[in-house]
Amino acid sequence: MTHNLQQKYEDGFDITTQQHPDPTSVGIVTPKKVHFGQVLTLESGQTLDGFDLMVETYGELNADKSNAILICHALSGSHHAAGYHNLDDKKAGWWDNFIGKGRAIDTSRFFVVSLNNIGSCYGSTGPTSINPDTNEAFGADFPVVTVKDWVTTQAMLADYFGITMWHAVVGGSMGGMQALRWAIDFPKRLKKCVIIASTPKLSAQNIAFNEVARQSILSDPDFADGFYLKQAKTPKRGLILARMVGHITYLTDEAMKVKFGRDLKTGKLKFNYDVDFEVESYLRYQGEQFSTRFDANSYLLMTKALDYFDPARGVVANYENLSDHDALTQALAHTSCQFLVVSFTTDWRFPPERSQEIVNALISNAKPVSYINIDAPYGHDSFLFDIPLYRQAVFNFLYN
Repeated sequence: MTHNLQQKYEDGFDITTQQHPDPTSVGIVTPKKVHFGQVLTLESGQTLDGFDLMVETYGELNADKSNAILICHALSGSHHAAGYHNLDDKKAGWWDNFIGKGRAIDTSRFFVVSLNNIGSCYGSTGPTSINPDTNEAFGADFPVVTVKDWVTTQAMLADYFGITMWHAVVGGSMGGMQALRWAIDFPKRLKKCVIIASTPKLSAQNIAFNEVARQSILSDPDFADGFYLKQAKTPKRGLILARMVGHITYLTDEAMKVKFGRDLKTGKLKFNYDVDFEVESYLRYQGEQFSTRFDANSYLLMTKALDYFDPARGVVANYENLSDHDALTQALAHTSCQFLVVSFTTDWRFPPERSQEIVNALISNAKPVSYINIDAPYGHDSFLFDIPLYRQAVFNFLYN
């Protein structure tokens, strides 16, 4: 371990100071805010005069820095992918069942880096951060960011650690878009790319769902044109509705039937507009919880980044005159890593045929790609579950 890396551990990356009772857990982790002082020019042409990334790491970086894996989060995700923040913490990181000693992403072998993207609200620079020009929260003045911008900042984070090539870049849903973008923008900086429950670009239906969610927020009287923090307000109702709409699309009709059916909350009808059914209670609870931890402007930014994602646009010449397959094939022509693409049978938000579009484009380029469609009942959220075949597929790919 080099002196510089040791110093970074001392600055807050040491995760071994406390032990958790589960021997396979990464244990107690301490997030670290990494500051970048240089000007960041975004895809929109706007700039940030420096930015912060909130980061967690698990495992140890080896001497030649060849064992690093980057984890890219989904829409409402954060840097806290595994472990616990203290011994009393009851809730593990969002992908804890996949990251740890002997788990699919084995921290006894790999150095795992998980970060929160700019524009989000879990410590990285975003709408709730202080705008140096006004000395107040950015609010609606925070610029629109894209998946390409996130990958650019992630490459800067790799440089910070001295990592010239990732063993793998891994992501589910929106995280899969980032992994795909990595393979296109930095083809020589990753050996393996794992794209889970994702898509080469959103369908019109998906854009429509995002727009309904955004309008729920924008039409909330407490949104205050995006400067609600300045007025000590929160567009709570809008956030609740946005989360309820989104959450419905993450599940399946069958999963909701099994979990809730048409069960009544109190056993009888109320004949009013309060909660009658268990599923109504569940959605309201999910929305309420989400509204207490996520920022409305960040939700707008994240969904817009999803809408804008198209790996061929701006990369492929004569893009407008090509079929989706030909454009994607050309966009992936210069990739050099191995790919694993995973889809789930019941995912109707990003259905298997969207993953297969990526696979077909890679095959057209004679690129090394493995594909598995996992039979799972959980819909789009399946990528978060510890499904044995899914776990084994990721484990095998990372090790071989």
